[in-house]
Amino acid sequence: MNSVVDAFVGLGANLGDAARALVDAVHALDGLPSTRCMAVSRFYRTPAWGITDQPDFVNAVAHLRTSLTPRALLDALLAIECNAGRVRGEGPQWGPRVLDLDILLFGDEVLDVPGLHIPHPRLHERAFALIPLQDVAPRAVIPGLGGVADVLARLDIAE
Repeated sequence: MNSVVDAFVGLGANLGDAARALVDAVHALDGLPSTRCMAVSRFYRTPAWGITDQPDFVNAVAHLRTSLTPRALLDALLAIECNAGRVRGEGPQWGPRVLDLDILLFGDEVLDVPGLHIPHPRLHERAFALIPLQDVAPRAVIPGLGGVADVLARLDIAE
């Protein structure tokens, strides 16, 4: 049996009723096997990242306690996205989307395997993920980078 791990999932959407999509995704996360949603950050409206000529996003972070493996959790996130109408690989990278779910942290694991990178490889660059992560886990540590508050303090968010 797998041990229970604290995992943090980034949620984002900017098409349709984005806030509703995040609420529905949180309910789906809480319904995953061997998983409980412990907390959800506030919802933040943030400008698009990467491709900036698109609607603002609504972003949040969910704190999960799960005994799923990282790969099983990723597969579940992809299924939730698909059920929301997202087709991964369709449209440009960093383009608009009905729902985006990313594993930000999974315990203290560091994984770099095809299709799965933990911690999220750009987490340290994204205030839209770090700020809600700090809401639900102010003492979280990003392996190799330090505490979430310290990483956020190093980020230039003045723009």
